[in-house]
Amino acid sequence: EVQVVEYGGGSVQAGGSLRLSCAASGFSFDGFAMGWFRQVPGKDREEREFVATINYSGDTTYYTDSVKGRFTISRDNAKNTVYLQMNNLKPEDTAVYYCGVSPFGGTTTDVYVDWGRGTQVTVSS
Repeated sequence: EVQVVEYGGGSVQAGGSLRLSCAASGFSFDGFAMGWFRQVPGKDREEREFVATINYSGDTTYYTDSVKGRFTISRDNAKNTVYLQMNNLKPEDTAVYYCGVSPFGGTTTDVYVDWGRGTQVTVSS
């Protein structure tokens, strides 16, 4: 059974940092791309905003423009875990952050086959 669990969310002030982790099991982790998306109230799953993705080996990453230079995605295949380091957080980063599993990666939700339940990130001004 595939399991994906995000953790590390919380409340911080603008300019602060958080590191999200996503632990996965039940599949060959090092054979799949991983991605982070975020969702705000009033939006459904298909409207989740792409944040970042990383390929199966970790040597290729891609970010949405609004987080470039502030967020870093990485993975540790020995630990079946993907991370999202978020620095210089802004109030507009407030959302529930979800980790997704994809056979080949991408920026749209339809290419992700499994998801965690999300972790809340709240940034106050």
